[in-house]
Amino acid sequence: MRPPEARLETRWLEQTEADLPARDDWLSAEEAAVLGRMRLAKRRADWKLGRWTAKRTAAAWLNLAGDPHALCRVEVRAAPSGAPELFLAGRPAGFTISISHRAGMAACAMATGDVALGCDLELIEPRDPSFVSDYFTEQEQALISRQPEQDRPALVTLIWSAKESALKALREGLRIDTRSLAVTFAAQAQGGAAAHWRPLQVAYSGGAVFQGWWQQTNRMVRTLVGAPVPLAPLSIEGCAVSSNSVIQ
Repeated sequence: MRPPEARLETRWLEQTEADLPARDDWLSAEEAAVLGRMRLAKRRADWKLGRWTAKRTAAAWLNLAGDPHALCRVEVRAAPSGAPELFLAGRPAGFTISISHRAGMAACAMATGDVALGCDLELIEPRDPSFVSDYFTEQEQALISRQPEQDRPALVTLIWSAKESALKALREGLRIDTRSLAVTFAAQAQGGAAAHWRPLQVAYSGGAVFQGWWQQTNRMVRTLVGAPVPLAPLSIEGCAVSSNSVIQ
C-alpha cells in the first residue's frame, strides 16, 4: 500500500489598518528604505499593512516576541518575480508566505519549506459583465449564469480570488491569461456563504493543478491554494477569521 501523501500545513492571519502601530520602528533598515521610495499614499499603506501582517504571522509561528526590536529581525523581501520572501536575521527563514490586501485589510498565509502557495482576500462587489467574459473560462461563465442574479457577485468574486491565489502560487501575477486557470468546487460548494473553509481546485493549462480552500464572511472572500495539497489553514490567534472547521 502506498503511504498517504504529505499535506501542507498552513497558517493564516488577518490584520486591519487599525492594527498598525503609529511608528515604523518595526521595519528593518532595508524595508524602511523601500517604503521611503514610495510616493503614493495608498501604495504605502497597503505595503505597510501587508508587511506588518506577514511579520506578525511569522512571529506567531516561530514563537518570537512581537516587539519592534524582534520584528525588525523578520524581513519580507521581494523576489525577482515580485513574490514576497521571508528572511530571519538576514537569512532565508525556510518558509513560504503569500500576502494579500483589500479594503483596509491584509491577509498572510504561511507554510514550511519552499512550496507553491498563494492566498487572496477580496471584497464582494458587483462587476461589469465584460469582466466575466474577458477573464473567465466558458465553463466558469456558464456556472455563473446558472446562479440567481443576487448570488452572482459573490461567485464572481470567489472565482476571481481563486485565480489570484493560483497566480501567486505560480509566481506569475497577471502576466498570464486568467482564462488558462480553471476553477472548480466540490459539489454545491459554490452556493451561499461559507463561514468555514471549503475545498476548491484550480487547474492551470500549463500543467499545474492546485488544491485549496475558500471562505466567505462579512462580504469578504478568502482563498488559498498550494502544492503539496494544503490542509485547511489554521487561523493564528487574533485573526479576524477564528474558525478552523472544514466542510467537505
